Parts: sequence; structure tokens; C-alpha cells
Amino acid sequence: MATQNLGLIMHGVTGRMGMNQHLIRSIVAIRNQGGVTLSNGDKVMPDPILIGRNAEKIEALARAHGIGRWGTNLDAALANPSDTVFFDAGTTQMRPTLLAQALRAGKHVYCEKPIATTLAEAMDIARTAQASGLKHGAVQDKLFLPGLRKLDMLRRAGFFGRMLSLRLEFGYWVFEGDLQPIQRPSWNYRAEDGGGMILDMMCHWRYVLDNLFGEVKSISCLGTTHIPQRWDEAGQPYPCTADDAAYATAELIGHNGEPVVAQLNMSWATRVNRDDLVTFHVDGTHGSAVATLTGCKAQSRVNTPRPVWNPDIKNTMNFSEQWQDVPDTQVYDNGFKIQWEHFIRHVVEDAPYQWTLPEGAKGVQLVETALQSWKERRWVDVPALNF
Repeated sequence: MATQNLGLIMHGVTGRMGMNQHLIRSIVAIRNQGGVTLSNGDKVMPDPILIGRNAEKIEALARAHGIGRWGTNLDAALANPSDTVFFDAGTTQMRPTLLAQALRAGKHVYCEKPIATTLAEAMDIARTAQASGLKHGAVQDKLFLPGLRKLDMLRRAGFFGRMLSLRLEFGYWVFEGDLQPIQRPSWNYRAEDGGGMILDMMCHWRYVLDNLFGEVKSISCLGTTHIPQRWDEAGQPYPCTADDAAYATAELIGHNGEPVVAQLNMSWATRVNRDDLVTFHVDGTHGSAVATLTGCKAQSRVNTPRPVWNPDIKNTMNFSEQWQDVPDTQVYDNGFKIQWEHFIRHVVEDAPYQWTLPEGAKGVQLVETALQSWKERRWVDVPALNF
């Protein structure tokens, strides 16, 4: 059994997602487990160099996690032939330019979502990546969540019969910053800095919808800024210019060709009264299921109770107890780490890989159509993209 190193340029990993999910819980975890195992039993060990603007911060991060290479010069890192993969988790506005620069340098590219702030930019970088002949991928982490993997297992088993509808509820209360400290960065609420609920989350919902429930055909969306003023990291008030909530309905064509209706509610101005910060409630003719980040419970056709509507009598049914847990049948690893392992195998041994930059462009398309629907106050079709 042989082990080979894979030189990896990691840009933008001092932020919350880049540091926690991609560096610590993915690349560092892969290094600690001895690398990624290939189909022939050989190992691939990621050898990252951390690149960022703040030398002190990036050095401290590298030292804290046993990484010997770090720097502030991206051009020099891209010029190193030993580093063959470029990863970006920096700002969305910079991403298309950075990806194009890395592709010109002959690097395989992998990045966070959204892959761009506009569909035109997303299509351009996706086509550039395809024409380069290099490997490319976009993060689609929610497909690897235990709850959604269990939900997908039910779908593939035919549990739902004909799928009818999906109700997605996402969000929690993000503190304004005056009474209690903020728990999300202030740029999230400034449109000029790439903030906004629709831009942030519609990219996720696109790949979740397409892969698990059906191809998105049209959408009706209402965005809003519920909290018009927040306080930033320095405790200074600022006006919120980005949407902090959105309420959408989408028409899907299910995997069996039948229509599926999806309701998508997302808000950073809601207090949670559900099993998790996100829930996916799916109804079908033969059964229903509700998935969270880690769990899934189901109710089949033959086990469906018969409640009686009577507003004059207090209901005595405990509806939550009438569902059965879908059991764990395996150990579920971190979703970001799983997709990293897939991408590394794709780069090294050309293993199949479907979560490419064109798939990332579809997410940006749903963002644009949702924003268009909000602006024009109407349903908007979501046409197929041609690459």
C-alpha cells in the first residue's frame, strides 16, 4: 500500500465555514485518519498550504492544527507545481475571479457556494472549468447529512408512493447585536457585501430539491428584511440592506414525472419550535417523513391515525409519538468531509463525481429567479441550463 501527497491550496479558511467545516473537520480530520483510501487500497494524504490576507491569523491557524505551510501570496502558491488543487471559501464576490486564476494556473478547483453572485458569472466560470479539462466541484454538503440520506433511502425504496409535497422550514433567531452579541457576521445583512438569505440558502435548496425531490421548474418567492437595523462586530449600528427571510413556493417535476409542490420558508428572524434548525416534511400517497439534520421519522399509509376535527374539545392525540424513527444503519461521517473525500478520489483516480461547477451554477440560477419573482411579484420559470 503506497501513500501519495496531494498539494492543496486552501484560500479563505479563517472564516467560520472555511475553518470549522473545511479545514478542521475535513482536511485535518482526513490527515488524522491517515488519508483518503483509493479503490486499489493506496492512500492520498492532503498536504495543504493555507493562504490568507492576515499573516498573523493564518500562521496561528496553521500552527494550531499542525500544518507546516501557510502564506499570504496567492500568486506564489498558484505558481507551485506541487500544489495541484485550489480551494476557495472566501467572499462570493471574489470567487469567480479566483477560480479563473487557479484554472489558468492549471489547478483543479473546488469551492464553497454560491460559486458567483450572478448567473452570468456562474455560467462563465462553469464553462471555463469544463473547457479546461481540469477537475472542478462545488460544495453540496447537505446531500450528505444523515437525516437527508435517510430520507433519500425512503425515496429510493418507494416508501412515499407518489410524492406529493415538501415543506421545508429553516432558520432561527439571529440576535440584532444591541442586547445580545451577534452570532452571524454582519456582512450577511448587507447586500453590497454579498449578504442575503436568498443568495445564501437558495443555492443549497436547489441541489437538495433536484437530487431528492424533483427538478425545479418554476418558483414564486417573497423576500423581506424583517430587522432593518443591526449592530456589527464593533457594536456599531448599521442599516440592513439584504433580505433576512424569504418565503417561496416551487413547482417540481418528480423523479417519476409527477408534479411535486415545495414550500420553502427560511428566516433569521424566527424562534424555533420544531425538532431542529431545519426540517424537511415530505408527504406521499403511501407515507410521509420528516427529516432533520441528523434524524428522520416516518409514518406509513397503514399506520396513519384518524384525528377528528372538533374545536370544542381539547385534542388528546400526541401526534409526534405516532411517527417511527428511521434507524441508523451506519456511522455517518461529517458531510463536508465525505464530499472532500469524493473530490480527492475524483482528482487522483478519476472516480465519478457529479457535484461540479455547472451544478453550482444551477444554485445561482435559482437565486436569480427567486429574486426576480420577488421584484416582479410573479411566478418565474426555471429553464434548463446549457453548458
